[in-house]
Amino acid sequence: MGGGCDPGEDPRQAIVRELDEEAGLAVDGLTELFEIRDEHGSGQLITFFAASWDGDESALPLAEGVKLQFLAPEDLEFRTIPPFIRDGINRYLATRPA
Repeated sequence: MGGGCDPGEDPRQAIVRELDEEAGLAVDGLTELFEIRDEHGSGQLITFFAASWDGDESALPLAEGVKLQFLAPEDLEFRTIPPFIRDGINRYLATRPA
């Protein structure tokens, strides 16, 4: 999901819309976490959210060219992820109980 906020839309509205448009995914308990600036890329301020979802990702009606896969935190080190996203994920994981 590479979309952003439409005119007049806040980040919460945008993520709900994007998840629905791109993956047919409705989330429960959406919580805004924090913002991180993409210092080495677009320079944009990116808002991170957390939510829960209990379903089968293989059954989602993904739009053409979209892939959605859930990963265990220990698998992140083997993935190519932009630094600001990796930082955001690690920041979130550090706040969760073990």
